[in-house]
Amino acid sequence: MREHLLPALRTALVTLVLTGLLYPLAVTGLSKVLFADKADGSLVKDERGAVVGSELIGQSFAAAGYFQPRPSAAGDKGFDPTASGGSNLGPTSKKLRDRATADVARLLSEGGGAPVPAELVTTSGSGLDPHLSPAGALWQVPRVAKARNVAPERVRAVVEAQVEGRDLGFLGEPRVNVLLLNLALDRQFGKLALDHKLGRLTPSGG
Repeated sequence: MREHLLPALRTALVTLVLTGLLYPLAVTGLSKVLFADKADGSLVKDERGAVVGSELIGQSFAAAGYFQPRPSAAGDKGFDPTASGGSNLGPTSKKLRDRATADVARLLSEGGGAPVPAELVTTSGSGLDPHLSPAGALWQVPRVAKARNVAPERVRAVVEAQVEGRDLGFLGEPRVNVLLLNLALDRQFGKLALDHKLGRLTPSGG
């Protein structure tokens, strides 16, 4: 019994040290050298150096002067990185149908034309998708331009400049990171500040 137990314990200990300690440390150290930003979570900072989010995790933008991401079913209020997941509602779900119908009505009332892109009323599998298709972003240009009181062509140019191509030229689809797009808007046209007299967001400069 002992002659079988000791070799098994030694094997388990060596395996634990190699795969549970040395390998993770080596991979983490290598990633910090080769891909420092990605290893730290692809954090995004504003012009003051403050962290405002991650390129990998979607977040909510409710103001009309910003591009809005896909809806989220992650957590009770959406966009909860600790509760990533979809709604698990199927195509026959009345709750899903009612929610999508309400979203379509809201988006149309905000100034977009029909039809509304499906991605703007459907959640992703993770609920944290940080991207939109170029079409999904361009559809929102009239609303954003009106809220910021700038020409739609200028906002469209910002969107087009933020389009990311296919990885390695052939993997995936062209896409726009909503957080980076909204930061580019602020750089181009100024941040939005709450005008208490008007009761709405207005450009603060730029």
